[in-house]
Amino acid sequence: MKQNPRRKFIRNAVTASAIGAIGLSACSEAKKSESQGPYINFNNTYRWKMTTTWPPNFPIVGEGCKMLADWIKKMSGGRMEITVYGGGELIPALEGFDAVSNGAIEMNHGAAYYWAGKIPAGQFLTTVPFGMNSQQMDAWILSGGGDKVWEDLYAPYDLLPISCGNTAVQMGGWFNKEINSIDDIKGLKMRIPGLGGKVFSKAGGTPVLVSGGEIYTNLERGVIDATEWIGPYHDYLMGFYQVAKHYYYPGWHEPGAVLELIINKSKFQTLPSDIQEIIRTGALRLNRWMNVQFDAKNGEYIQKIREVEGLQIHQFPDSVLEMLKQYTTETIRELVETDPKSKIVFEAYDTFKKQITPWVNVSDKVYYQTML
Repeated sequence: MKQNPRRKFIRNAVTASAIGAIGLSACSEAKKSESQGPYINFNNTYRWKMTTTWPPNFPIVGEGCKMLADWIKKMSGGRMEITVYGGGELIPALEGFDAVSNGAIEMNHGAAYYWAGKIPAGQFLTTVPFGMNSQQMDAWILSGGGDKVWEDLYAPYDLLPISCGNTAVQMGGWFNKEINSIDDIKGLKMRIPGLGGKVFSKAGGTPVLVSGGEIYTNLERGVIDATEWIGPYHDYLMGFYQVAKHYYYPGWHEPGAVLELIINKSKFQTLPSDIQEIIRTGALRLNRWMNVQFDAKNGEYIQKIREVEGLQIHQFPDSVLEMLKQYTTETIRELVETDPKSKIVFEAYDTFKKQITPWVNVSDKVYYQTML
């Protein structure tokens, strides 16, 4: 006989409640037998270094790393102290992966697509052009098994990756000329990393990877003709409007870029279990804080950018976006066909994307079209 779903749900809830009550009673009895809480040796202290790919003290991302260090110090009662170094202060901005892997540095904050030359599959764990946004990437990594895929991918390098921030949807970038057709991309040199850079290459452009602190100078001197960075807040602070007059949206290449905290796994495992959990908890807090900060600040600074005299803000033409979608499909297919690890990671990504899409289609996607 088929059970009524509502009755089944209520029965299960009542059963769970009863089990919970028994568990609480058992815990209470156990506590009675304990004169003290878990043993913590406050004489053992840990001094770690964290490097980043961001310019020193950079708003939100660099600032957030220092906040994380402060939270960890407070939560650990001063037993764990982390010194944060911006890109170039201790090591070059894009050498954090190797430094943490070989144990020279304990931690690094950046993004997995910066290491595409070493681990092409890592690009799918940062962002996929025309793919999932920040909320959906969080759902995959934190609730859909993406974290396990990520950990398996980094394990051979003695690294533990933890999701630790997200830029949310980005802008499409700054250009020194208008982009009216896909042909206008041909010959352009653009600072654009990850899968987006490979797609840009298929469109006839030349992707260039430079750290954030070098972008303005390269754009000003004509080393590059265009750049993407993050969004209105950071783009305004970086002064890109002074050296490029065409600002495009949407950020097709990075709809929700996941930022990572990578930790030397061997060293992490030597930490007391409570400090391990403190680090994970702090990273989760920073993950959320960064995301909302980007939305709040970008909403404020898009207005400032609109007021810049002589600046033109454009939406990419539909024909350009359609061609970039085609090139994205080709880029992904070529990568998964030639790199077994990319195949594993992308299949996990794509499976979750297909699972969540029916819900997105009747929730966020429709709601945004009706939002006041």
